[in-house]
Amino acid sequence: MSVERGIEHAAQPPAALPRKLADILRPELGSLANEIVDEIRATIPAYARPLDGPYGKSIRAGVEYAITLFVAQIADPSVSKEQSHEVHHRLGQNEMREGRSLDTLQSAYRVGARVSWRRIMRVGRRSGLSSAVMSQLADAMLAFMDELASVALDGYLEAKARTAGALDTWRRKLLHLVLETPPAPSKAIAELAQLTGWTVPERATPVVLHPLNATVRPRRHNAVDSDVLAELDCAEPRLLVPGEISGARLATLQAALPDYRLSIGPCRQLDSVADSLRWARDALRLSERGIIEARRVIRAEEHLATLLVNGDTALTCQLRDRLFAPLAGMTGKQQERLLETLRAWLDSQGNVVDIAERLQVHPQTVRYRMRQLQATFGEHLRDPGARFEMELALRAGVSPSATPEGYTLPEVLPSPRKSPQWTPSGS
Repeated sequence: MSVERGIEHAAQPPAALPRKLADILRPELGSLANEIVDEIRATIPAYARPLDGPYGKSIRAGVEYAITLFVAQIADPSVSKEQSHEVHHRLGQNEMREGRSLDTLQSAYRVGARVSWRRIMRVGRRSGLSSAVMSQLADAMLAFMDELASVALDGYLEAKARTAGALDTWRRKLLHLVLETPPAPSKAIAELAQLTGWTVPERATPVVLHPLNATVRPRRHNAVDSDVLAELDCAEPRLLVPGEISGARLATLQAALPDYRLSIGPCRQLDSVADSLRWARDALRLSERGIIEARRVIRAEEHLATLLVNGDTALTCQLRDRLFAPLAGMTGKQQERLLETLRAWLDSQGNVVDIAERLQVHPQTVRYRMRQLQATFGEHLRDPGARFEMELALRAGVSPSATPEGYTLPEVLPSPRKSPQWTPSGS
């Protein structure tokens, strides 16, 4: 729905017309323009009012540009149509703003075609043009008028889409289109973006919103920047921000949305921004579970590893249950203490002093707990694969105490691969 689209699909005469026709038709242009305008006013009630103001001038200019371009194309088929197309595109926009219907607009073009053909018939008979040339001229003129009517129609629909209510609806549809999986065709996005006046960026950043308290009511219109696509009055409010979210942009978003937590996905190419939106949602979900700190602004980019290991909760729980089965007979507090020590040992590569500092306990306490871990997990602490799996499970934020009621943890761990003797350093 654009001038460019009208040019791209412009109808062309079936064959080049004799160029001498331009010399025959050119003297008719001035009086023909007046005749077309008078006929439009006489036959279409919506145009019966005086046309001496800006609106009337735009209609007269549209008629004059049309017939002048048609004759110019006969003399030189390569002549540019751009200026005439722009005039008729604006004419279509003005018709919508004046409150006229599409039928009225199309009727005006039909009147223009009819009056023009009557004049061509008179000139043809007077000039002795052959029936073959007249037929060719008729085809060219009708195709040309259809082309301009299509351009005006695009302008009309574009203006209609930009009215307050319609614009909001179209922008929401555009947001849905950008976030489709699999990605929507780029041409479809470009056409809808042009209809709404949105400049299509190469990269964009999705933002998921979550009310900071239950009393927050989602609102359709918030003071977000005009280049931000937003859907706020839905179950999962979200935004799409062109490019990276800089400090200034973030401050603007926070000011416009003071009652929301913002979970920001990584900036991605437009055809993969749906993945980033999913990661932003996952980060928000993990913040609600306490796995990611529930700040006012959450950046998923800073938690990619955590998002990865929490991507399949059921699978992570299965891994946890298998790894930490030896803790099943302990109390929740005992499990928490040992797993805290195990996490610190994995992070510190077995350095007792470092572990003590991390846990803020005495090194002797660490040695005691490590003996407990050794007795509990045995050779698994020496197996690199088992240690890697333990770290995954620990970083996923799950623990045996989270096992659903009535579920029994397995009693044994699988036999580990052989590995060198484990010895904590710093002892």
